[in-house]
Parts: sequence; structure tokens; C-alpha cells
Amino acid sequence: MATFLGVDTGGTYTDAVILDEAANVVLGKAKALTSRHDLAVGIGQAVDAAIAAAGVKASEVALVSLSTTLATNALVEGQGARVALVFIGFDDADLGRSGLTEALKGDPVVKLPGGHTHAGTEVAPLDLSLLELMVRELGDDVSGFAVAAQFATRNPAHEIAARDLIRRVTGRPVTCSHELSANLNGPKRALTAVLNARLIGMIDRLVAACERHLAQVGIDAPLMVVRGDGALISAAMVRERPIETILSGPAASIVGARWLTGATDALVSDIGGTTTDVALLRDGLPEIDPQGARVGGFRTMVEAVAMRTTGLGGDSEVHLVTEGLKGGLRLGPRRLMPVSLLAVDHGPMVHAALDRWLSSEAVGEMDGRFVVPMSGQRGGLNARELAVLDRITQPMPMANALTSRLEVAALERLVARGLVMISGVTPSDASHVLGRLSDWDGTAAEKALRLIAKRRTGAGERFATGPKVFAQAVVDQLTQQTVDCLLEAAYGEDAAFAGEPPEALARHRLTTAGLAQHRGVIEVAVNLGVPVIGLGASAPSYYGAVGERLHCPMILPEHAGVANAIGAVAGQVSQRATGTVSSPAEGRFVAHLAEGLQSFSSSAEALAALEAALVAEASSRAKKAGAVDLRVTVDREVKEVEIEGRTMFIEARVTATASGRPRVAH
Repeated sequence: MATFLGVDTGGTYTDAVILDEAANVVLGKAKALTSRHDLAVGIGQAVDAAIAAAGVKASEVALVSLSTTLATNALVEGQGARVALVFIGFDDADLGRSGLTEALKGDPVVKLPGGHTHAGTEVAPLDLSLLELMVRELGDDVSGFAVAAQFATRNPAHEIAARDLIRRVTGRPVTCSHELSANLNGPKRALTAVLNARLIGMIDRLVAACERHLAQVGIDAPLMVVRGDGALISAAMVRERPIETILSGPAASIVGARWLTGATDALVSDIGGTTTDVALLRDGLPEIDPQGARVGGFRTMVEAVAMRTTGLGGDSEVHLVTEGLKGGLRLGPRRLMPVSLLAVDHGPMVHAALDRWLSSEAVGEMDGRFVVPMSGQRGGLNARELAVLDRITQPMPMANALTSRLEVAALERLVARGLVMISGVTPSDASHVLGRLSDWDGTAAEKALRLIAKRRTGAGERFATGPKVFAQAVVDQLTQQTVDCLLEAAYGEDAAFAGEPPEALARHRLTTAGLAQHRGVIEVAVNLGVPVIGLGASAPSYYGAVGERLHCPMILPEHAGVANAIGAVAGQVSQRATGTVSSPAEGRFVAHLAEGLQSFSSSAEALAALEAALVAEASSRAKKAGAVDLRVTVDREVKEVEIEGRTMFIEARVTATASGRPRVAH
């Protein structure tokens, strides 16, 4: 019997599951709170409990696979470490393309002449002495570097030279854009490299925490990590390319949904603490997004499952809408630590603050909110931000951390950097008040919702008459926003509505009337044509009402709460290598190889040389990623035109894919 261990680390919970690989059955499962201060704690609690529930020995585990939503959550919430972009051969206008300026968020940019042409020839030499001077000036202000050069996918020489120098001078991690994508569009590659560099520290801590606990309990097995396309890669490889783990958790959930239900056509909706992820299964398989994964408003060049990720989860921030005379609610996209969860470890402080706020008739702007210190790199903070951070030595009411309104913006920047977390009212707190959850401090949740319900609308009325009424309003809002997510995904996947914005269609008056089964002079009915598979620990609490609103079957599998952990060990290892053959002049064909350009007198020779190099590269990557029993496929996309009866070669793109099952210990 081969025993596999799957682990999923999310924003709120870490799940672990033990699978009998041969029999395809779950032997044991467990959940633990994700421990942000030391991820090994939550991982260890979940793994140990799952092994105990399965009744197996740690030494019997032959493969460990990890999925995570930490990278996805960080991008959705705009968090991550401070990095520097080395931008070679681009101009100022390029910084404004593909969302690169927004992704940098004020982080430093080192601009240098250099780069290559479309044909791979050098535009200008790279001044390495100037680069060294500028890199040394940054000192400890950044945790890592992203390097992007013009047309690096046609010739990566300048990126490689810059990378080697930066590593030698600083010892810090460096991400090259050509290592992440073989596609053109330099600013978009630069964006992907920046996000990758921003995530390296976070994913390294996660992998190290998992490895530390596995060694401690005596599990001597390969550690794999789920990519955003559902394939597996080795832990060593993901440390260099953490960007590939964005949508890792959602991809694992789709694999898990298929494993759990056997469904071939369905919408899979996975609700976590921070996000809701929706994807379509067609004939048992999800689609790969041809434009690259889109997360947190950024369109990356990472190959991933076609997934709609929305900042909506059980721990989403509850916003009160005070515009107009009627009050309203809006959830997300930021994740807060639920008040009921904060009270588990800091009960006396939380209850004392809530009681003090409730004793007053008026509700202050910051009442009901707390701040919690997190670990991280402090480089690049200004004096005001450092002053606020130094005050937050332990969890405390938010107002206690600030001396003036001028410091509110500083606190928000600390939250964006992941150095501070806010605690406040969330749907999880509402579920405790309604009796749907009982995991944390329900009394603290009741006090927090009673407090927020006392706030006034634009008409001067209270938002709700009591905590239960307010809690039901929060859950109803979560239902509505989940329905919108699913409708957007459905409209986006239905060919009949191609070209129409799915967001507008999901909220159109005809859609709303159809869901309500309107009967008048006009009769309208709308329903989903496929079932919904609801995943996530809180899916049973919320998704019954979602199925009713959409008039479709709602499938809630037995192990829905650990579907990501199941999907983590049900995948395959897969690696791709892509390259180009160009024709700069008649009778000359250039293969753009990793070691440089190579010219041939015929397209067949150039394609054969490139194909051989790509097969070797993909196979090498797959073996490094932990695959055995490799299968290699090659896809050629050749562009030719007919001119005066002659066929002329324009360009060819070749992709080699090497796949195999994960290497196991026994």
C-alpha cells in the first residue's frame, strides 16, 4: 500500500489528509489553524492529527504534496515583500504598461540601457559596473530583485549577466523574466518577475516549515508542490519560481473535486477564508487560461487553470455602506482576522475592549477593530510607519496604535506589506452568532456584531436591531456575492455570450428577474445548466442557499473541507519548454536556444535543433521537479504565408511537454 500525505495551507486553516493511493480512499484527515507567526505549528498540528486519524506510521508515508493559497491571497490583498526591478532596454512609458507601476507600489526601479532586438541581436551593451553601483546603493532596503530585459525571450544574455552580478554582490534572490515565460510582451514579463520576487520569502518560509516538521516526525519522502495548472513540482524548484503557486490551492481543489465526485461537467466553487475560486469542469478537465493567470487585478504570464478568483471568503472584511438613506453591506476583498478567532488567544483584551465600546451610546470610527503584529522585512519603511509598527508589539485595539489620523495611511501601508493584520467583524463571526460555527469565541463574535449593528445609516437609523439580525444580513450578502461570482463564471464560459462583459450580464435586470422567476406580462426564468460542486470548510454553511438562488443541483462532497489537500496528491508532474525559430532573411533560419542563437540554412534543420534542445530541457526540468516514467510530447505552431505561389516561412513556435508520475519514497 502506498500512503500519500496531502497538505493545504490556506489563509485561515491548514488541512492534511492521508490517502491510500492504490485503493483511492481517504484514510484520515484533520484541520488546524494556519499559524502565521510560524507556519510549522499549524502544519505540524494538521499532519500529526491526520496521521493519527489514519492509524498509519509516519515512516509509511511515501509522498508528501503541498498546495497553498498564501501566494494567491497575498496578490489579492496587495501584500508582499519590498523588491527592486532591474529594467534593461525599456523606457519610462513601458513602466505604465500591463499594470507594472501598480504592481511595483513605489518599490525602486533600476533602469539601464541594453536589451536585444526581436531577432536576438544586442541593441546596446549592458553596463555591469553601473548596475553594481546602483545595486549596492539599495543596501538592505529590498528583499529581492526582478530582472527584465527587452526581448530576453529571444536572447537572455543581459538578464543572465545581471542576475549573476546581483547574486554575487547582494546574496539576495533574483528572478529573471525569461525563466518564467517564453512569451513576448516585456512589461508583462517584468510584472510577472516582480510578483515572483515579492513572493519568494513567503513561499520559502512555507516550504521550510513543512520540511522541518516532516523531518521532525520521521517522514522521509519527496516533497512536491502544486502549480497553478494542477501539475506538481519539487519543493526545490518552487523556491525559485513561487509565482507558479498562484492559484495552486484552487487548482488542487479542482483535482480534488474530480476525485471526490467523479463529475465531468460542473462549476467548481471553492470558498476559503480570503477568496472564492470558480472554475468550469468540461469533460472532467478544467481549461488552462490562454492569457495567463489573473489574480488580484494583475494579468500574469503564469500558466494556470482558467479560474475566477474573487476576494470573498469566510474572513472577508465587512464594509458598511452609508451612502444614501438606506444602509447596505459589502464584503472583501481584504481578509481580516475574525474577532472570535483573536479572542481565542487574547480573550481578556478583546472582551475588555468590546465591553468598553458597548458601554457608550455612540460607536467610534475604529471601535470593533484590532491590530495584530506579523513578522516580516522592515526595509523601505518611512519614519512614521516605523513609529506605528514599533507601538504594535502585541495585539491591541486599533485606536491604541495611532496617535493621530495622519497615521491611518501609515497603518494601511504596514497592512499592505504584511507586517500588521487587522482584526474585525467577518462572515465567520456572523456564523458563530447564528450557531452555524462553534470553533472559536462565540461570545466575542456576539459582542462585536452587537457593536457594529449600532452604527447609523445615512438616514440616522441603526444598521440592525441586534446581533442576530445583522449576522443574517452578513450571510445574505455573502450568498449574493457568491451567486454573482458563479454567474460571472458561467456567462464567461458560455460561447453564446462571447464578447459581452460577464460582470454586467451577471447583474443585469433580466438575470435578476430570471433568478426570481418573474411572472408578469413578460415571464423570465434563469438557472445554471450545470451543477455546482461546493468546496471549502464553510461551504455546507453557505452554499445551500446559493444552490436555491441559482436553481441548480448543489453537490457538497463528504470531504469537501479538505478537497485541496486531496487534490495536492492526486496530480501529475509536468514541465514545458518553449522556443522560437525566426527567419531574419531569406534562406536563413535562426533557432533561439538557451545558450544563444544558432543559424541554419533550412527551416527543417532549425526546427529539429530547437526541438531536440526543448525536449532535453523539458525532460531535465521534469526530472528536477520529481517526475519518473516520463512521457514527452512536442507541439509545433508554424506561421507561413503564400507570396506569388511560393510558401514563405515567417516564424515557428515549438513547445515540448514532459509529464510523469511523482517519484515516491518506496
